Amino acid sequence: MIRHDGLLASWLGYATLRIEGAETVAYTDPGRYGVLDGYEPHDADLVCVTHDHHYDSDGIRRVANEDTTIVVYEGVNTHRIDRDVERPSDLPGDVRIVDDEADFAVGDVVVRTFPAYNHPDGEHLRDNGEPVHPEGFGCGYHLTVPGAWGREVSVFWTGDSDVLEGHSELDVSLFCPTIAGTVTIDRHQAAALAEDLDPDLVLPIHYDTFEMLETDAPAFCADVAERGVPVVLDEPVTDRAPVE
Repeated sequence: MIRHDGLLASWLGYATLRIEGAETVAYTDPGRYGVLDGYEPHDADLVCVTHDHHYDSDGIRRVANEDTTIVVYEGVNTHRIDRDVERPSDLPGDVRIVDDEADFAVGDVVVRTFPAYNHPDGEHLRDNGEPVHPEGFGCGYHLTVPGAWGREVSVFWTGDSDVLEGHSELDVSLFCPTIAGTVTIDRHQAAALAEDLDPDLVLPIHYDTFEMLETDAPAFCADVAERGVPVVLDEPVTDRAPVE
């Protein structure tokens, strides 16, 4: 867990980030690969889901309750997902389906979405030449969350994406990029984007969950720090007490 401008931010593993503000708890992409095993707080006011690969209805149920607003990108298609998942409409709370240009409020949090995809002429392609994450497949989230002392803190989670036009123009206080590479931004690209964004703090997520996502997180931190941008690591908790 890290403290930043009146927020508490915890990387729980894979793409799951918990953000706690003055009156709001938000999660990005909760679940998959056992990252929420032994964790079932049902404390979410807001859940944000980027795309099929990160959609996990069991993970959402572990953090959601009947008053949770669950924001799901419109490209999420449970018929296409080769896992046992529920439809978003069957989840608890208020489910909102959004595109990649949304801008709305959930309580005291401003939610904005942005495109997230791999360039069709880039390096993150399948054997057939198609992008692993084609345009229209997913989104990223920019959340403005009131923290302590009346501060509004902007948090940017890129989703599974390459660096895209417009990313560097965002106003970001807490930048949470993937640094794994392979099918997304790698640590070098994330460091360069961090320099362009010039956030108050960088907290990388979505790496080392399994072999394909392995990277050198300390090297990323050194790179970012050399660019004059504050950076921190938050290692996922792996020894939670069992849920009673």
